[in-house]
Amino acid sequence: MSTSSVSKGCFVFKPNAKKRKKTTSLEDYFTHGSENTENGKLRFKTCQTLWDKMTADTEFLQDELNRKILDSLLEFIRKSASTFQHGANDWGSQMRAHEIPTAALVLGVNVPDHDMTFHSLSEQLQQSVTQFVVSLQAKECAALKQLMQNVLQRLMGASVSVKDDDLDESEPGCSTVDHKRAHCSLSTLCDWYNTVTKKASSGTPGKKRVSAGKDMHQHPPIVVIFKDLEAFNSRVLQDFILICSRYVEELPLIFIFGIATAPSTIQHMLPHSASSLLCIELFQSLSCTQHLATVIDKVILTSQFPFKPSGKVLQVLVSIFLYHDFSVRNFIKGLQLALLEHFHSQPLSVLCCQKQEAQGNLSKLSHQDVERIQQLPSFMRYVENQPPEDQVKLLTNDDHVKEVCQKLLKDLRKYHKNYYPILRCLHVLTSSLPKYPLGKQIRELHISCLEKNVWENEEYASAMTLLRMMAKEELVSALQTCSNILKPGKTKKIKAALLQLQDLLDKFKKPDSVSDSAAVDDITSPGKTLQKKTDLFQLQKSLMEMKGSRRSKKMSQYEMLREEALDFIDQLVRSHLAPPESQPLYEVCYYSSSAVLRRHLNATPRTSIQTALSNPYHYLKNEDLRNEDGTVSNAAPDICIVYKLHLECGRLINLYDWLQAYATVASAAEGKDPDSADYGKVNELKHARFIQAVSELEFLGFIKSTKQKTDHVSRLTWGGC
Repeated sequence: MSTSSVSKGCFVFKPNAKKRKKTTSLEDYFTHGSENTENGKLRFKTCQTLWDKMTADTEFLQDELNRKILDSLLEFIRKSASTFQHGANDWGSQMRAHEIPTAALVLGVNVPDHDMTFHSLSEQLQQSVTQFVVSLQAKECAALKQLMQNVLQRLMGASVSVKDDDLDESEPGCSTVDHKRAHCSLSTLCDWYNTVTKKASSGTPGKKRVSAGKDMHQHPPIVVIFKDLEAFNSRVLQDFILICSRYVEELPLIFIFGIATAPSTIQHMLPHSASSLLCIELFQSLSCTQHLATVIDKVILTSQFPFKPSGKVLQVLVSIFLYHDFSVRNFIKGLQLALLEHFHSQPLSVLCCQKQEAQGNLSKLSHQDVERIQQLPSFMRYVENQPPEDQVKLLTNDDHVKEVCQKLLKDLRKYHKNYYPILRCLHVLTSSLPKYPLGKQIRELHISCLEKNVWENEEYASAMTLLRMMAKEELVSALQTCSNILKPGKTKKIKAALLQLQDLLDKFKKPDSVSDSAAVDDITSPGKTLQKKTDLFQLQKSLMEMKGSRRSKKMSQYEMLREEALDFIDQLVRSHLAPPESQPLYEVCYYSSSAVLRRHLNATPRTSIQTALSNPYHYLKNEDLRNEDGTVSNAAPDICIVYKLHLECGRLINLYDWLQAYATVASAAEGKDPDSADYGKVNELKHARFIQAVSELEFLGFIKSTKQKTDHVSRLTWGGC
């Protein structure tokens, strides 16, 4: 079942009927190598449940965020198509000079998220407006004939073909094909459209019936969506617009341009002769940062999901979002990857679920799982703080450990229920401060709280100093917002904090009993002495007295209430915003392997390729390839040998010398005697292997051909791995 040919080719081997490939389920992959299969299956089921819930919630969130712009688009399409409802003549008379209604949909640079938006748009169009919706991508419309063919195929459902010489100036979009295929022209589309709409209006039974909404029964519009406008060939797009403008009186065509950069792209791509044929209306979607903030707020900053990413993991995901693709969809995929890694690598993640399920799973833990709990750093710290008699039980009695863990898991859930409302309150108070000492976004404050005690940061002290200078209206408004945040809280501590905060707000609303002017001591009296004739010593003494009088002035009622309110907020922060490491069993819910996540999501292809070429044992795990001194074994693949030899050369590499060096290494690998005549001799097989290895290096971008010397190649990289 193998070949020794050095040429490229395709070899077919018929499968053995006796040996059938065994299908492996996702659960089998997940539990492969697990010490406890039952525990692995339970973890897989819990992970799958959380995964499905997270996916459903995020998709619902993105649909809600896109609802406003999608509703505006649907209204624009209905309004544009309404003029065609009374007949084709009315449509043509009300349109200005063959203009095509066009929606310029600016979605932003988060291109991976655009597919979800266009999918929702297509579904809503087909459900409520028209069944005739075509979505096009630039990669499938490299030429005009391909664009026309895709439009007609997806609308008519017929097989359409175009010859190279079919599209001429006399009959744009026309195709001469056999009788089994439809003519690729808009005139054919007009005939088909009239036939279909007549069947729909008359109620004649047929395969092509339109069910596109109450108002669009007679003449539903034909919507063509260009998903990635910037990637389209401008000449192809221009020709297609010119062709469609000739049929605008017969076909209710509507275009939707998906734009990632700016609306001015249309003017840059199309000349005035083409853009003047479009009646363009601009639609701007929400920014991707707003989408991300909503996803983090509803998925991460909530006690609904027991799984939590650590500060470093969240920082990795946010950094990839900000510095790579701005894709919320990829952020969610990264979060799901962290979820999968957590449940696969942490056996105790079986407890990372809802309250009732966690209690049942806790009672089923084996002795080995209990030992894992006892080895957790957070649990060990908890044991050290217990009395000696309890320490013995926690280290020897499995049942007692399970009882204590049940209480600790309950406390961990309470910690999360208290943590997130107080975090939002602190963000409300500090997000509007100058220079944003604790961050403008709540995710920045959340990461700071996850890393260490936030009240120990200099930024926190700076924020409290600025809050002590806040005006009454701003402070009362922020405290009222905090009160609204705490109202849904169900824990005793949150309810008690809400009562205290409402009492403070009532005090702020009462009129001041002492006015600010009456509460301040008379600080002008020392200044009267400055009018008298005095020396330098007396002047310094008077200024010091004035400074001391300002320090000792009596605080107004508002200032005292402000101090009381900020002391109350500071107390809440110190009580509830401690990092999760302070909570026993936090490892059950928190995933902290940021290096693993970064390696999966932030790939470095050049480093991986150089590692494979300089150290093939790293991937192949063949003992014959192991070398401790950094050299490459002569038994390594040809490309590794050629790569190692090219590192010893300069900017230009002589191919003949390179081949001779390779032949010497290959002869050593074959075990030939160095003193023999054939040692290091180049034969046809070695020559073919060398040429193949050099071609692979050229494909990978390490070398290129040069015109300086015909028998040389130019080196493109420097250094090894």
